[in-house]
Amino acid sequence: MDHNVRHYCGIFGIYGTKEAARLTTLGLHALQHRGEESSGIATGDGEHVYVHTGMGHVSDVFEDPNVLERLPGHLSIGHNRYSTTGSDSLCNAQPFVAQCRDGYIAVAHNGNLTNTSPLRTRMQDEGAIFQTTTDSELVLHLIARSRASHIVDRVTETLKQIQGAYSLVLSTENQLLAARDPYGFRPLCLGQLGDAWIVASESCALDIISARYIRDIEPGELIVIDANGLRTFTPTEASRHAFCVFEYIYFSRPDSIIFGDNVDKTRRSLGKQLAIEQPADADIVISVPDSSNTAALGYAHQSGIKHEIGLIRNHYVGRTFITPGQETRSAKVKLKFNPVRGVLKGKRVVVVEDSIVRGTTLKHLVRMLREAGARQVHVRVSCPPIVGACYYGIDFQTEKELIANGKSVEFIREQIGVDSLGYLSLEGMLSVAPNATHQYCTACFTQDYPIQIENEVSKLILER
Repeated sequence: MDHNVRHYCGIFGIYGTKEAARLTTLGLHALQHRGEESSGIATGDGEHVYVHTGMGHVSDVFEDPNVLERLPGHLSIGHNRYSTTGSDSLCNAQPFVAQCRDGYIAVAHNGNLTNTSPLRTRMQDEGAIFQTTTDSELVLHLIARSRASHIVDRVTETLKQIQGAYSLVLSTENQLLAARDPYGFRPLCLGQLGDAWIVASESCALDIISARYIRDIEPGELIVIDANGLRTFTPTEASRHAFCVFEYIYFSRPDSIIFGDNVDKTRRSLGKQLAIEQPADADIVISVPDSSNTAALGYAHQSGIKHEIGLIRNHYVGRTFITPGQETRSAKVKLKFNPVRGVLKGKRVVVVEDSIVRGTTLKHLVRMLREAGARQVHVRVSCPPIVGACYYGIDFQTEKELIANGKSVEFIREQIGVDSLGYLSLEGMLSVAPNATHQYCTACFTQDYPIQIENEVSKLILER
């Protein structure tokens, strides 16, 4: 289902406060939209690393107030997960913790590695035993196998061996480390709360604890925080950047700063550009809540068509409640959305959608809008057609599942049953993307992959 497109994951780290575990739970709450499958926290107190993970939302995993009492320490890392790689089981919940020859190391990962298969095969041939089915565990193995004397050197060696998309937070008993891949696929920012340092996937996780946004962690940068303060290194470099433009379109919260700019402002600009390129003769503009809300506002502002709330989303239907089966898709949509009949009756409606992946949800939504009395339904999409699989962390990993792959806009229009359908152009999208000097990954729209995908990776349909 389109609105069950899985995000990557959310990561959080903090150093320099006795409230490390508690503040990490708050940060993970702010990042809940990036992963609802499992959650976990690892803390360090200078001598030991403690960890607690569980399946479900942050509020489920840390419901027992005694859990935080068992997570002492002045530093902490946290993780919310979706299974873009590996199965959705407790053994894959992060952070992962391992005891190495000179202490503990914990890791939490956002993204997908693209050279997982050869690395895993090589290590298994050399006797490695894997406890999970995720690519994130490879990072732990590589660090543990390094012969370098210091953790910074071991992590540096590891970063030089892995490829693909990653933002990482790691901890020992007394150090916090954070790294971002040299292409910068995944967002990662740095903040400060008093004397404490924070790293997080999005700046909304800083806001919830009243921390100050300092800057983005740069592509290829490794940050080390310990009793000596903050140090920064650049162990990996790339010839270009490849920031995931889908973060602006769909994934990130509109109140976040990512890639150095405000998500809300960018989504409004996408909506305005969409109205310029794909006008519609209609009475009202509505969004499919919540990710297209601000794009719809931009479309309405530019077009002069009145913005209305035409769909109400039920925020209390968890993803675990949604069961598979084509025959129940219509019921699932009704569980999640309900039309405002008084707004829709007799109206020509523009539905602004952030993206169309498989088309199944939108098809049922359109039927719902017509049953509620909409006279015409026109869909406008604030990104180009998605035609390429993503190997960097978004959960559409095969081209055959994409409704736009090899199909015309007219074919898609007929499939979802609307009066007209219009997409934002690639050129239009990039023209309003922040900071023209930035280079974005647009592989899902162009099939132009920044990192060469190995055959075994492109064939690998990873476990759910």
